[in-house]
Amino acid sequence: MTRKSSGDRPGTVRVLEFDSHVLADNPLGDPHRRRLPVWLPPGYDDGTVRGRRGGRGRRFPVLFDLVGFTGSGPAHLNWRPFDENVPERAARLVAERRMGPAIIVFPDCFTSLGGNQYINSSAIGRYADYLTRELIPFVDREFRTLASREHRGCFGKSSGGYGAIIHGMRYPRYWGAIADHSGDALFDFCYLTDWPRTLNELDRYRRHPRRAGRIDVLRDERGATDGRDDGRVKRFLEHVWSREKVSDAEMHTLMNLAMAASYDPDPRAPLGFRVPFNLETGELLPSRWRRWLRHDPVRLVGRFRAALRSLRGIYIDCGWRDQYHLHYGARLLSKRLAQHGIAHAYEEFDDNHSSIDYRMDSSLPFLYRALKP
Repeated sequence: MTRKSSGDRPGTVRVLEFDSHVLADNPLGDPHRRRLPVWLPPGYDDGTVRGRRGGRGRRFPVLFDLVGFTGSGPAHLNWRPFDENVPERAARLVAERRMGPAIIVFPDCFTSLGGNQYINSSAIGRYADYLTRELIPFVDREFRTLASREHRGCFGKSSGGYGAIIHGMRYPRYWGAIADHSGDALFDFCYLTDWPRTLNELDRYRRHPRRAGRIDVLRDERGATDGRDDGRVKRFLEHVWSREKVSDAEMHTLMNLAMAASYDPDPRAPLGFRVPFNLETGELLPSRWRRWLRHDPVRLVGRFRAALRSLRGIYIDCGWRDQYHLHYGARLLSKRLAQHGIAHAYEEFDDNHSSIDYRMDSSLPFLYRALKP
């Protein structure tokens, strides 16, 4: 396997810093001053675009890259073996004339819980507002963008794919097109089935370690029946935050807790959110789970059909071997869009959830065509 070449015009990456008022005093104490890398396409600085002179004042469509859980926008600029980072991929696609030049923005939305879903949460922070109210106008001021929603899009994978489709639904005044790669959807499949091992991991942090013998379940479940933390979640987080290496089980537990903080924040609860299970018995708490389902894209299409119809492009794809079962959510999301007469492109491919950045070879040209001047 050899690396593809973007030619001799790779574009330019500029790294700015942005001091966010929206993220100041966020509940996790995460930084509010963050780096913001921006890729400028070949010809942006010298006025040459695809070999043509002139147009030094030319303006460009803008794409925001929303990364998946445990990721951060700047990571998409890293060197990669046998592969391309996002600027290299975009430069190659421009050189191959599969898309035109566009500005790509790489926001840092990482949190102490491993990430977020690009929505506002009183338990994590106002990351939807951070993107739409702060970063979009900042980028429009700093660079020669086509500063309107008709020429601005977002794309992402996994949590980033979820963020893209949710922003297309809830924030259409800012986005003209979106691309959703293997995004979280059909929560009953992608989250609910993963919680038993999360409960097993949290069980290690009970106040009293388990002992063999007779068990008084009614006594043991006190404080663990309404989704509020009985102390084990806090102890788990303190353990994870004290380490440099996190196990697979710990990472999936952290992910489910981040989802709980995103979908069921409660300022009155310990840690500011609730979980959808009795921590001791594993019983599903229907009232808490309903709060999660209010955020499930497959359940929101009808409510936001007008917003979705207003978009100039919707691209969705997923591997049919996705280990989080997200292909079922993607199929159902496509079905709901079709049932409401919402134009979109839906593709499947023979792969799982991991290392699928090559799918941007389809989504980035799609977005450019939808957003081009």
